Amino acid sequence: MIERFDTPETLADAAAEATVLALAGGIAARGRGRLVVTGGRSPGAVYDRLAKAELDWGLVDVTLSDERFVAVTDAASNERLVRSRLLTGKTAAARFVPLMREAPSAAAAADLAEAEVAALAPFDMTLLGMGPDGHVASLIPGAAGLEAAMAPGGGRFCRGFDQAIGDPPRPRITLTLAALLQSQAIIILIAGPEKHGVVERAQAGADLPVRALLTQSTVPVRVLWTP
Repeated sequence: MIERFDTPETLADAAAEATVLALAGGIAARGRGRLVVTGGRSPGAVYDRLAKAELDWGLVDVTLSDERFVAVTDAASNERLVRSRLLTGKTAAARFVPLMREAPSAAAAADLAEAEVAALAPFDMTLLGMGPDGHVASLIPGAAGLEAAMAPGGGRFCRGFDQAIGDPPRPRITLTLAALLQSQAIIILIAGPEKHGVVERAQAGADLPVRALLTQSTVPVRVLWTP
């Protein structure tokens, strides 16, 4: 399940190519492509390639797998990353559906984003990173309310965690496992020996959030890894 790429550049090429093909398929089948993207360090090179890709980006909807409950101008904002690295060049024509909303809490922001995000399903491609604790999106071990967010048959697409979690510790908004399973395809981007080991432990039975994606049979999942 772990696909090795010798360099970050070849990994980014493969992820971008698969994403464009998936979105083109969504446009052909339903008139619009739907893409879920992630923050962190892993996807930047993929976004640079997508920003130059030949596709009718005006027919693509983009949303995030998760977001920190911070202003878009904050360095910790995933939306800030996406707007600066992905929604530029050719992809600026895409429609962006944010998770961060004007609200008093992360949970309230999730409530406001729920209907608009749910309306995008099914997602043609979901790009995810993974933390050293095995979290995907902001499905982070130890978060209060994680069990509900990890229910594969749950009815919610978006959940807010009002306590500060993760690195950096912030309240967060996340797509639920049930929402992620509304994807036609999922790519998990990882780098380095530590995260390779995390995936191996999850495959072997370790109780980590990523295991829920690796062991299900509904959605094809590719793990792209560079040393």
